[in-house]
Amino acid sequence: MASVERTQLFAGLRVTSFGTLASRLLGMVRDMATAALLGLSGDGVMDAFVVAFRIPNLFRRLFGEGALAASYLPVLTDRLERNRQQAWQLASVTLVWLAVILAGVTILAEAGCAIAWRLYGDAPGMKLLLGLSAVMLPYLFFICLAAQVSGTLHALAHFSTPALAPTLLNICWLAAIWLVAPQLTDDKQLQAYVLASAVLVAGALQLAVQLPVLRQLGFRFDYNWQASRDGVRQIVRSMGPMTLGLAITQINSFFDSLLAWGLAAPADGAESIAWLGGAVSYPLQQGAAAAIYYGERLYQFPLGLLGMAVATVIFPALSRHAARGQHDRLGEDLTLGLRLVLFLGVPAGAGLVLISEPLARLLFQHGEFTADDATRVARMIRCYGIGVWAYCAAPVVVRGYYALGDQKTPLKAGFAAMLANLILNAALVWPLAEAGLALSTSLAAMLQTGLLLLLFSRRLGVLGWADLGRTGAVTAASTAAMGLVGYASLACIPQAPGWSDEIAGVLIPLALCSAVFAVTSRWLRAPEWELLLSRNPRAAQGTQSETSELKRP
Repeated sequence: MASVERTQLFAGLRVTSFGTLASRLLGMVRDMATAALLGLSGDGVMDAFVVAFRIPNLFRRLFGEGALAASYLPVLTDRLERNRQQAWQLASVTLVWLAVILAGVTILAEAGCAIAWRLYGDAPGMKLLLGLSAVMLPYLFFICLAAQVSGTLHALAHFSTPALAPTLLNICWLAAIWLVAPQLTDDKQLQAYVLASAVLVAGALQLAVQLPVLRQLGFRFDYNWQASRDGVRQIVRSMGPMTLGLAITQINSFFDSLLAWGLAAPADGAESIAWLGGAVSYPLQQGAAAAIYYGERLYQFPLGLLGMAVATVIFPALSRHAARGQHDRLGEDLTLGLRLVLFLGVPAGAGLVLISEPLARLLFQHGEFTADDATRVARMIRCYGIGVWAYCAAPVVVRGYYALGDQKTPLKAGFAAMLANLILNAALVWPLAEAGLALSTSLAAMLQTGLLLLLFSRRLGVLGWADLGRTGAVTAASTAAMGLVGYASLACIPQAPGWSDEIAGVLIPLALCSAVFAVTSRWLRAPEWELLLSRNPRAAQGTQSETSELKRP
């Protein structure tokens, strides 16, 4: 039984990672096209679009992919283990009430935008921000329901459709950029409204493509409140504490974007912040929120492929272990997930720091996006890159807590990280501009992850610290060797404009770094390679804890 679950875990990880890779690659093309169309700092259009898009996207991460999904999946998994009809009843009731609540939130938010338009519409950039927000707010209704359907599919061990559905957002977005916006108008603000409309269409499509698959897997709509009441109450009780624990990085990034938008000098040339009495100068320039967005998109690439993919796939297994009282097996699988994200997350972050300059030029320095804009984004990439390992590890260890029914500890760690982020923002935004906001988020994520690991180990004592220590040592040595070779290669590559030199400036260091890391880590006998590449997890176990786990009946 254990070997079957481990095989399902790795199969699901491969499928989820592949779907995430496809979505991230399309997303990178999308960001390149958006940068060429709207630029970074021109009249604050991209800043307004980014902040407006973050509002429904934050709801998706909090309630769709975050707190609701995390609180819902263990309860649904338990019902599936005992009685499928009860599981379908719980899924049906949850979807109906989620739709009602989301509709109410959307209507109230739209009303709030209308009131703010009348009261504050004359403030610089406010009308554009509110208008784009009003267009994209219904996206939260569709995308949160889509994420809930994805969670149900995950509980049924189906990962391919939820993994590929996010690509629809990128496809719709790119269609708006290439086929609609340039042909319709040259006005940047109107083009931003076209992109906002494409986001809304994509949300509806992501929900629509998953519902038939759910039905094919046996789901039948059966609304029975009495039968599902206890399960729904259990989900609701868990949701509040889970919100901060799962999405603290997203909340910090959202506040960073709002701060960047509010502290950026307006286009009218004012130098002092009026709402602070005019005694303090603006620390940021137009384009700060957009720079945060583009820098964040780069670190989300390894986060999606590693941290979220491992967390998504491992959570059902952790929930099953917890439901059966098998804490030792839960600790072993959690340790395995952490080893994987550390083994790949540390070199991924180092690679982003190393090639930040050529990467920003290659991806974004086209059309309306200038060389100075690329330099600003490169600084953001470096500041976010140092925290990649923490971004990837946090969602994995948080799900270990949630599988055990502990929502309070991640909540406390989340509050600590949020407070640290606010303090660091205030301390670093003036000397480092927008890079200070990104650095604050990375340091807060490291604090959160460290606290979570320490407290989990103290509570249960089931984490394999010896295995984690060995993975950390091998990874650190391999990453150091990789970094030396990558730095030397960058010094030898000419930094000239043009596609060929820009591609070479990214691909050559990337290829050399990957090869050196692979060779060094294999020479140091890192067992993670066998875990990642083997189709038979039993043959790939390199530690005593994993071997004993697989010998159990």
